[in-house]
Parts: sequence; C-alpha cells; structure tokens
Amino acid sequence: MQTVTRLFDFPYYQMEKHPLEKALVTKYNGQWVATSTKEYIDKANAFSRGLLQLGVKPNDKIALISTTNRTEWCISDIGILQIGAQNVPIYPTIAEEDYEYILNHSEAKYCFVSCDEVLQKVLAISGNLKTLKDVYSFDQLNNCKNWTEVLELGADTSTQEEVEKRKEGVSPGDLATLIYTSGTTGKPKGVMLSHNNIVSNVLSAQNRLPLKPGDRVLSFLPLCHIFERTFSYAYIYLCYEIYFAEGLDKISDNVKEVKPACMTVVPRLVEKVYDAIIAKGTALTGIKKKLFFWAVELGFKFEPYKANGWWYELKLKLARKLIFSKWKEALGGNLEMMASGSAALQPRLGHIFAAADMPIMECYGLTETSPGISVSEIRNHGWKIGKVGRIMDGVEIKIAEDGEILCKGPNVMMGYYKDPEKTAEVMTGEYFHTGDIGEIDEDGFLQITDRKKEMFKTSGGKYVAPQLLENRCKESRFIEQIMVVGEGEKMPAALIQPNFDFVREWAKRHQVAIGENSDLVKNEKVIARFQEEVDLSNEDFAKWEKIKQFRLTPDVWSVEEGHLTPTMKLKRKIVKEKYLDLYNDIYGH
Repeated sequence: MQTVTRLFDFPYYQMEKHPLEKALVTKYNGQWVATSTKEYIDKANAFSRGLLQLGVKPNDKIALISTTNRTEWCISDIGILQIGAQNVPIYPTIAEEDYEYILNHSEAKYCFVSCDEVLQKVLAISGNLKTLKDVYSFDQLNNCKNWTEVLELGADTSTQEEVEKRKEGVSPGDLATLIYTSGTTGKPKGVMLSHNNIVSNVLSAQNRLPLKPGDRVLSFLPLCHIFERTFSYAYIYLCYEIYFAEGLDKISDNVKEVKPACMTVVPRLVEKVYDAIIAKGTALTGIKKKLFFWAVELGFKFEPYKANGWWYELKLKLARKLIFSKWKEALGGNLEMMASGSAALQPRLGHIFAAADMPIMECYGLTETSPGISVSEIRNHGWKIGKVGRIMDGVEIKIAEDGEILCKGPNVMMGYYKDPEKTAEVMTGEYFHTGDIGEIDEDGFLQITDRKKEMFKTSGGKYVAPQLLENRCKESRFIEQIMVVGEGEKMPAALIQPNFDFVREWAKRHQVAIGENSDLVKNEKVIARFQEEVDLSNEDFAKWEKIKQFRLTPDVWSVEEGHLTPTMKLKRKIVKEKYLDLYNDIYGH
C-alpha cells in the first residue's frame, strides 16, 4: 500500500507498516481486552460481508450510537465505509426528538447502539422511524439483536470478493460520513464529509504528533465528534495503541492504568482536573502548602522554549521535582502532550500544565472543516500559549474585513445534507465562513478572539465579546459556568452557575449556613463573595465591557438539561430562556 486515500485504508496501512498486538483496547467486566491489527481488519471484513447479507447498498446510511468509545465502534465504522455505505454517528446524550429527526433525515437503514440506555431512546421513537429496518446492540441485551449476529452473517468468506469490488468503487471524493452538529440553535445540520476531507486532515496533522509507533493513547472524547474521530484515524495511521476509557467518570482510574503518552481533551475537563489538584493543595498545611502554591505561582509564568531564562528554568526544575511530578503521576506519569479542542483554553491552564511537563497543544477547527484548520506542535517552535497553532498544510485561511476567519482547502465539507440554502449561507466560492473572529500574528500563529454571532452590541452601541469575559471569570474557583448577556441592553450582565461543591466548602470554613442550592444562590454573604470574584475579573476589561450585575442560578448546567451542547458549549438561547426571570430582574423588564 503506497498511500492512504480513503478512511478504511488506515488499518490496512497499519498492518503493512507496524502491525500491533494491541491496536484497539476496551475494558469488559473489569478486564482490558485487546484487538490486534489483524483481528481489527478481519472483523471489519466480516462486518462488511454481514452488511451485504442484510442488503446494505452503496450510499445507504448506518447509524452508530454509543455512550462510550469502544472497539466495536471502530470495527463497525471500517466495515460500513468499505462497502460504500456511510456512517452516521449520533451523540448518545441528545433528546429523543433529535434522535428521531436525525434517523429520519439521514434515512438510516440500520442502527447500532452501545447499551440498553441508548436502545430505550431508540425504541421510544421507533414508531415514527420511516426507514429504519433493525437495531443491533454492542452489549448483550435480552430485547435486542447483538452486533455479533452481523459478524456471524459474514462468517462465510466467499462474499469477500464483493467487498473488494465495493472497496474499489469508493473514490476519495465520495461521501464517508454525515455528522449532525449539535447546534446551539435550531435543528441539527448534517455535515457531509468525504473520505478525502478527513484523510487530508489526518495526513496533515500527523506530522505534529511527537509520539512513536507502539506508544499508548487514551481515547474518551466521543468518537461521534469529529475532533476525536480524526485523531483516532491519526493514531491508527501512526500505529499507536488506542485504549478506550470506560467513561468520563472513570478517567482518573483509566489514566493511571493505561499511562498514556497522549490524549485529547476539552478545556472543561482540564479545568476540572486543575480544580481537583488545587483543592488538594489547599488542604495541605505549613511548609508543604507554601511549597505547593510557590510552584503554582511559578507555573503560571511558564513560557515555552525556555524563554524565561536560566534562573526561571532552575526554579522550574525544583518545582517539577517537588510538586509537579506528583501532578504528572496522577495522570499516569507518561503524558507527553494533550491536544485540546472545541473551545478556548484559559491561558493560565496552558502555562501551568506545561510547567508540570504535560503541555497542552491547542487545535482549532469545526465539524465543517474535518475539523483541523490549525494545530499547535511542540517541535519546530510551533507552540504559543493562548494561540491555536499554525495553519495546517494544504489549508488556506484569510481574515475577512469584519475579522471573521474564512477557510479553504481539501478539509472543507461537501455541504449540509439536503440543505443547499444553509450550505450557501456559509460558503463564498471555495471559502467556508467559520463564524469565528480571529487574527494571525507575525509568526503565523492563529488566535481566536470570539464567535461572530455571540458578539453583541449594548444599547449604547458598544461591542462586547462574551467569551473573553466568560473565560476570565471561569478562572475563579467559585464559578463553574457563566453566560454574559446584554444584547441591546444598557450594560453587560451575567448568569452564573456556582461551583456548588467549592462554595459549600467555603461556606463551612466561614461559618455561613446555606442549606439547599436554592437558598445558597440567594444568600447575601455568598453573593457578596461572588461580587469580589466578578470585580477581580472585570479589571482586565474596558468600562463598557465590564459585568455590571449578575444572578446566580440554582441548577447545575448540563447536557442532559439542555444548557450545553454535547461538546460543552453554551446553548445561549436556551440558557437565557431557562432563566428569563433572572434576566428580567437584572434589566428591570
């Protein structure tokens, strides 16, 4: 095999270049179970033959819905793609009506689910599904066919010739997958990505991963999200062992067991890890506590490539030995890097984790760009904290007059499925409108400053960029989530979800009685303490940008309750609707 041009070529490339005994590793009943490169390919072929027996034709759509990443997902993916069908991955956490919309809109013929939880959602809407013929489960369930039945259907290798024929019929420019963006507004849009869209992105990004064949990676961000999926193909191409985490709640255990060299993260997760570490440091006493916070303060000043000089590096060496080595050990001890995407990372976290010898490489892109537009890398001086790296090979960007980033390249989607109008709204010629505002510095590094559609004007005609304010406020340990509001109003304000665990801890230390969450958010002492945090965050901003008022919300903002998209972005319209009474109270409506 000379080159990879289609997604299903990746495992075959690995087989030829550096076959692994542990290509894909998933935990079942407390045991890590490895699938070799050869088994991966053999099972994908059996799955393809089984789908042929089920009558799956080229361009048929097959849905995959899994609560966690697992070996079966990857095998199914390759099995679907190499017979010219398309994979429609669906977020497990979305509402039933979104399941119904996506399964009908994509005209999915079959659906593979991970477990009973997902199956129940599909069964609840099964009466309204127009094209779905059957559902299979990866877990053994009494009331659902198992995916192994498809493998058994394909046990007869005599139809492999037909699989080979189908493979030959798939061109790099053909549609590979439909990814429905969770969308902060309206119905999900089906992003059409070709084999070449994603392959070009993988081949361009792989130069920026500094690991070696046989290194271990931990995968836990959903494979239905293009960020993790493209990285997973890169891992296969670079012959890394992929371990799938058991779920977000088990990451701290899994990371200690697997000891990965790399993993992809979202800023929200990094924030949670950091908060947990700081909470442990706060509980220390005496000289240990002093040393801990000395290291933290030093860490915040970290700059890449020893830019702070020899004296700083000497102190850093000591801090790493005494303090940061324990941080690294808590994350397995082998992390060479993390790759962060989906939202802006607070720069202070970029500084401190790099000081702890676990540098975070920020990446930038969208589902519509497969996803990579720019990627940071440790080598070649390709890393600046607070920037999202240099533009990837083969990708072009230009900054429009209003500051919006426009992107052109082999990574740009084929369009939105069955929606030429929406496609036309985001495409000007070959350029895709990202909706993000950004700038490129003199060294070619991209910096994202805000989301175009999230910027708003106050009634005084001044522009406010909410994300910058929100990120600054989230540096406070008191603030878990925040949404800056004020479009068309006289001033910016904020709705805040407290970090309830931390606030309760604070209240205990200060003898403040707070009761339920609904009492906590109205407690005058708590509100006064939050005011201090908001005042501190406001210091970095111009007068018209400052948060003048805020209200605390009694709920935990979550994907399940509709506050956040599956990639942890704020659903601004819905958050505002949920707390309209608080919003009206701020502005006296």
